[in-house]
Amino acid sequence: MTDLLDMKNSIDRRAFLGIGYGMYIVASERDGKLNGQIANTVFQVSSEPALIATAISKDNLTHDYIEKSGHFSITILEQSTPFQFIGLFGFRSGRDVDKFSGVKHKIAGNGCPIIIENAVSAIELKTVNQVDVGSHSLFIGEVLNTEIFSEGSPLTYAYYREYIKGKTPKASPTFIPPEQT
Repeated sequence: MTDLLDMKNSIDRRAFLGIGYGMYIVASERDGKLNGQIANTVFQVSSEPALIATAISKDNLTHDYIEKSGHFSITILEQSTPFQFIGLFGFRSGRDVDKFSGVKHKIAGNGCPIIIENAVSAIELKTVNQVDVGSHSLFIGEVLNTEIFSEGSPLTYAYYREYIKGKTPKASPTFIPPEQT
């Protein structure tokens, strides 16, 4: 039997790149303040009721907002989304900058911001469960409303890495240490 330590040391995180991911902005509000971040781990978990889950780092401000408010939104980004826009939501903290200043958005019925520019569609959710999954929490939300903005192609994580040449922050579930790239 293989020793557990040997198995852990044999994990090459590049293998995870074969898993399909999209690029989304997950956002929430708390006490009238808005925050959002890039997330690549969003997936539908049920059709009746319609439930969608997202993995958010416990270190991120968005995590605190979702945890305390009990609601969030997901904006599905277009493939043509510029890197600078992704960087605003992916490499800047809401503790240091108002990410929604100067960005076209609206407030959904659940009080959360929804990005309108560079968006294919958006989903409003109410948190129905939170699961501790180590460095992240998995927030499971019941879909309250959806909106379609364009018929454009959604931005995938593979496209982001290959064509936009984007990097992945350490807080992302898909972070690959430099020694494995």
